[in-house]
Amino acid sequence: MRLLVGGLALTLLLPALTAEASATAVAPTVQAAVADPAAYVDPLIGSARDGNTWPGAVRPFGMISWSPTSTRGDQTSTGAANGYQYDTTRVRGFSLTHVNGAGCNPGAAGDVPIMPYVGQVDTSPTADTTDAKYASDFSHAQEVAKPGRYTVTLANGVKSDLAVTTRAGVGEFGFPTAGQANLLFRTSNSLNGSQDAEISIDAANRKVTGSVLTGAFCGRRANGGINNRKSYYRLYFTASFDQPVVATGTWKDSTITPGGTKTTGGEGYATGADRAGRGSGGFVSFAPGAKVRMRIGISYVSLAGAEQNLKTEVRPNATVNRIAAAGYKQWKNELQNVRITGGSETQRTTFYTALYHAMLQPNIFNDVDGRYLGSDQQVHRLAAGQRAQYGTFSGWDQYRAHIQLLALLKPEIAGDFAQSMYQFAQQNKGIWDRWLHNNGPTHVMTGDPAAPTLATFAAMGVRNFDAEGAYASLLKQATVQNEEAENDGGCPGQCTGQRPALNTYLAKHYAPQDACHCWGGAAETLENSLADFSLAQWGSRLGQPNAALTERGSWWKNTFDPAVGYQRARKSDGTWQPGFTPSTDVGFAQGSSATYTWMVPQDVSGLAAAMGGNAVQRLDGFFHDDAGNWAVKGGSALRYDPTNEPGLHTPWLYNGLGVAWKTQATTREIVDTVYGVGPAGLPGNDDLGTLSAWYVFAAIGLFPQTPGRAELLVGSPLFPKVELRRSNGVRLTVEAPETSDANQYVQSLSLNGKPQTESWLPESFITRGGRINVQLGAAPTGWGTAPNDY
Repeated sequence: MRLLVGGLALTLLLPALTAEASATAVAPTVQAAVADPAAYVDPLIGSARDGNTWPGAVRPFGMISWSPTSTRGDQTSTGAANGYQYDTTRVRGFSLTHVNGAGCNPGAAGDVPIMPYVGQVDTSPTADTTDAKYASDFSHAQEVAKPGRYTVTLANGVKSDLAVTTRAGVGEFGFPTAGQANLLFRTSNSLNGSQDAEISIDAANRKVTGSVLTGAFCGRRANGGINNRKSYYRLYFTASFDQPVVATGTWKDSTITPGGTKTTGGEGYATGADRAGRGSGGFVSFAPGAKVRMRIGISYVSLAGAEQNLKTEVRPNATVNRIAAAGYKQWKNELQNVRITGGSETQRTTFYTALYHAMLQPNIFNDVDGRYLGSDQQVHRLAAGQRAQYGTFSGWDQYRAHIQLLALLKPEIAGDFAQSMYQFAQQNKGIWDRWLHNNGPTHVMTGDPAAPTLATFAAMGVRNFDAEGAYASLLKQATVQNEEAENDGGCPGQCTGQRPALNTYLAKHYAPQDACHCWGGAAETLENSLADFSLAQWGSRLGQPNAALTERGSWWKNTFDPAVGYQRARKSDGTWQPGFTPSTDVGFAQGSSATYTWMVPQDVSGLAAAMGGNAVQRLDGFFHDDAGNWAVKGGSALRYDPTNEPGLHTPWLYNGLGVAWKTQATTREIVDTVYGVGPAGLPGNDDLGTLSAWYVFAAIGLFPQTPGRAELLVGSPLFPKVELRRSNGVRLTVEAPETSDANQYVQSLSLNGKPQTESWLPESFITRGGRINVQLGAAPTGWGTAPNDY
């Protein structure tokens, strides 16, 4: 089908990005509600081609995530940021912690790989720098990944079967009859290395305990974090076995000690040769052919905490089957909060796997007794009324889609998460860090994403957190210069505070490229403008209107250069950065000017006016190449990139520009061709569920309008019916009975039985619930065409 759009010949429904994805357009539609959504989850989706997902056992928002750590033949290369890559079929252990979709290598976590090994352990596993001996190949034909369970039979003959609770797990290891059976605890082999590790083996009581001190997210030292311990955490573990331990041993660096039971030693944080041959660990041996059941618990507080977590969550006689069945049931119950009717098998698999990935984080960080490790490296307890402390926040990514889905489906978790972030900030001298790994500030990326995150929570009806305290803290961060941020010696590469050089920003009304202490002055200006807009919205809800913040929400105009029609880095003296082209990344963070220019969701009409009245044509060119063909697969700095966050909202801007049907066509094209099933089913780094959350919203046919608000933009629903059950009792229903590959354009829409002409839904739809009926057809219409700033 070809349409003329803004003078461009537009081809709709091009062949899919992958063979798996192409099945979306041809598979038969099943007109029945999904009874068991967990059956449609494929944890291997996104495990190839930079998706950086992992397939191991985990519970919703769980602390422990037990999954393979791959190796490409040496201990410094895992093949992927999160330890697993589909085309790297060699394993050096099953690690206890993972982060979903972080886009860096080395990544984060991957703590304490436990390797089942057959044969004599007669050399140091750390000294085996090529992983030639103490690793094993495997075939995907021998691998099964399901929600809450992971099973694989390695080439060395060991069948490993893993299942988990929230903080503990059970693993069953079936060894071959020939050769000594061993479990190697590679305590110092976290993905980012380790500063220190320890292990203690109690053979008589069939028990191994230990810990690893690690951190340095994405290989970064977080502005001296290794010295001041800000970015550190220590993970403790305790493991026990149902089979007799017949031999033990330890190693440190290149030396192995047969019969050893205790050792310590780290391998450092740097990647490359200086890690080779360093580190420590230990092993326990069993009789040949042993069927070993291991119970394991973890804690970020103490060994006693790990013991209590294990005792509370896993009974002594627990089996993998029992724990896995309970985990599967929990996933089924969680996923049933979004119940879809109809759709093809492929569409259902893509949808529920995306929802699964979006529910892997944030991660519960407290022990069963309510204690947790604060960002000040001290042990704290949950606040009154708080049910859980959550860790890990990829702010720059998540605030654009993921946190809205969390607030929509699980407002009570969103509230606990907001309270958790507030508490971490209080423990960190009032600084809300952009990217928290567990409890630790990493200072990665740009802007002030905590502000739009909590403001959005408030707009979407999240109530169970100290809103006034958190707002006051974020307002101070936005208005009072933090001296630690201003004087940080690590700038401009990375900075301790969320608003570095704030005084300069307030004086100039933009972030100067040569004095912003940030990743890019134009990007920082856009991020701060949106954050200030969000704070102003939140302040009004709290009865604290702030005209200055509202005005600061328009400061994006100060880095918009009308001479070129794009966002552009600007210097302290007011001059523009020379050598500009729309594809430049100077002044921006992981994106180009062509992408960031659209990052003004709070003022679409203002942006259109700044562009001189040709915003629709400009947006058409953003999604299509010069020949008029779709260009939504990434790879061009001038076009839409579905793999990265700054432009995720742009397909929905057509609604505010008065041509809602182009939003419908564009989002449906992305859903049909960029996402799919199979290991390559994600277009890029999932970034803690952000790309997955985008897909969930787009498939439902709704998308958050602007951070700090709760209106939803209307797109093109993929399924005939979707029922959403918010955990606070509110119910939302989206009906689109005529939807199909051909019928993707809105002809009319009713909200609770009343015709709706706006191409967005009011806040009350989320906060009070309701039902929309969307009539779809094969031809674009003028429905919702009046340009409006929502």
